[in-house]
Order: sequence, then C-alpha cells, then structure tokens
Amino acid sequence: MNIAWFILITFVVVGVQAYIYHKWGLRRIEYTRSFSEKAVFEGEKVEMIDEISNKKLLPIPWLRLESKISAHLQFQKTSSTDNEVNSGDYHRTLFSLMPYQKVKRRQFLTCAKRGHYQFKTVSLSTGDAFGISERFTSVSSAAEIIVYPQLVPLENIPLPAHSWLGDIIVRRWIIEDPFLTAGIRDYAYGDPLNSVNWKATARTNRLQVSKKDYSADHHLMIYINFNQTEDFRIPIIDESLMEQAISYAASIAQYAVANGIATGFGCNAYFDEMDKKPIRIEPENSKQQLTYLFETLAKVKIGTSTFFEFFLQEDVDSHIQGTDILIITAIITDGMREIIKKLEAHGNSVEVLPLQSEILLKKANEKVG
Repeated sequence: MNIAWFILITFVVVGVQAYIYHKWGLRRIEYTRSFSEKAVFEGEKVEMIDEISNKKLLPIPWLRLESKISAHLQFQKTSSTDNEVNSGDYHRTLFSLMPYQKVKRRQFLTCAKRGHYQFKTVSLSTGDAFGISERFTSVSSAAEIIVYPQLVPLENIPLPAHSWLGDIIVRRWIIEDPFLTAGIRDYAYGDPLNSVNWKATARTNRLQVSKKDYSADHHLMIYINFNQTEDFRIPIIDESLMEQAISYAASIAQYAVANGIATGFGCNAYFDEMDKKPIRIEPENSKQQLTYLFETLAKVKIGTSTFFEFFLQEDVDSHIQGTDILIITAIITDGMREIIKKLEAHGNSVEVLPLQSEILLKKANEKVG
C-alpha cells in the first residue's frame, strides 16, 4: 500500500510540475543579442553577447536557444562552449536559470566573409526537469553586424602602369582655395591686407597672415563592372573575382580619402533581390564618407542589375566633367570603349583596372573550342 501511494504521489508531482512548466516556463523570459562592434573588417573577430533573464520565482532547469547564423560567422572553439552546438547555419546553446537570474554569455566569432548579417528572431524552448513537457516560442532579437571587405596594400593591386592614382595627390595641390584655411604664417611682402590674421598678430606680436589650403576640381569615382560576359543576363561565373574587385575598391577608396580626395562609388550590382537597382554614391571627402563606402561595399550583392554600358551611359547623359574614373572590370566591350571616349571628350580621366580570372579564361577557351 505504501508503495502504491508513493507511485501515485510521484505521478501527481511529475504531472503537476510538467503542467506548471508547460504553462509558465516561458513566461517573463527576456532575451537580447548584441555585438561588441557595429562593424569589423573581413577576417577580424567580434564578440557576440547573448543575455537572457528569468524574471520570475520559478527556476528553469533547462532552456534551449536556437538561431540561424551564417556559416561565414565562425564560432571560436573554447572549453566553455561544451553546451553549444553549431550545425551549418544554425547555432544552439543551452541555459539553466535560477529564479530572477540573468545570464550573459559571450562568444567570439571570426567574420570570414564580407557581408551584412542581420538577426531578427531566435527560438526558445524549455520544459520540465523530466522531459515530459516542452514548449517553444520565438522572440525578437534585432541585432546586426557589418563585415567590411578585406583591405589589401595598394602595391598588391594591379593598377595600370601609368596610373594617375600616385600623382593625384600632387595634382590636387594646384589651385588655392580662399575658403580653406591651413594655418597661419609670417607676413611676406605682397600679401594682401585682407589676409592678415589680427588675432594671431596680437598673440605673437608679429604680423601674421592666414595660410590658404589648396584644392582641385577633380574628384574620384570608383566603378565595378559586375558583367563577366557580354550578356548581363548570364549569372556571375566567378564570384571570388567580384569579391576581389570589391576588396580592391575598398582599398583604393581608403587610400584616396586618407589623402584628401573626394571619392565616390558606383556599380551595376544591387542591394535588394526584389528591387535590383544600380548603386551610385556621389564623391565626398570625409571620414563619414569612407564609412558609408565601406558599408555599401559590405552590403553589395554578387549579381547584376543592368548592363555596364547602360550604367556608364548615364554619366554621359548627365554631362559629368572633371572626374577621375577608375573602372574595375573583367571585360572591355566595344560599347564600353566608345562610352569611355565620350567621357574623356567631356574632360574626364578614365582608367581601367583589369581583373584576371582563370575560370573565365577557361570558359572562353571552351567556347572557342
């Protein structure tokens, strides 16, 4: 009789706790995800922070978190992650929470590929200690990390032999700009009186004039041609080649902006699969512009929105002048050559950075054969 009562009571207790956890196990569970940095460069590490709170008296014996994470965000293997499983694009981790306990788990990820990685929801599941009852829910976990393209030294980029990139720094110091002040200097014979800096003169007890900075009318536009054949409807054949082109563009932009050159970017790729529009960023010279260029290059999809000849023709139609244009491309068509001539006739300087691909060369040879 005592054994029967023991068995009955055990079943009742197990059933009651299973009911309790099924009904209240996920109540007042709060979860957030964040990253230690907003953006990093390809190959760098970033810390992902999962924070989960149990804001009730009921302890949680186990709580499983499942989320979709790109395989390009690679988890660092450590002894503290024994309760975590990574499978393809999914990451699973297990928590145990006491009443009113908050757990913060930090994990390092290696960002192996350029991109814009967004996290919208995660799946939470919990149950009773005996595994009889289990309940699931999805919670919002808005977080993102931007991975900039990998930068390469300028000397490793196959720029044209007579490229103006090395000389553009010198060329821009030609025209004195009365609106830019680079400092003060001692007065010299012939300096106009309206250039005298009276505050500096009073401070130094010597006649001082404002020293003007210099600027140039030219600015730089970096273009990437995502067409790898003369038929833009054909999908990208060599994706790694376009990743290399994006890396080149980011590196050149970094060099140009660091040297005071107003820099912009354009390409015949797109951001959104549902709304494929070519990308254009007007040239500016600022730290914010460089960040904007890096973010744009991180988010560009590998694909084509239009034929590159149509993209270039827009510059001809808009009558742009005084612009240095660098085209990074794997092909040069007759149509592109004609448009480049028109751009140069309008006072623009156009150079081509050719991309070499063994895959494209092999495809071309197979077509000829």
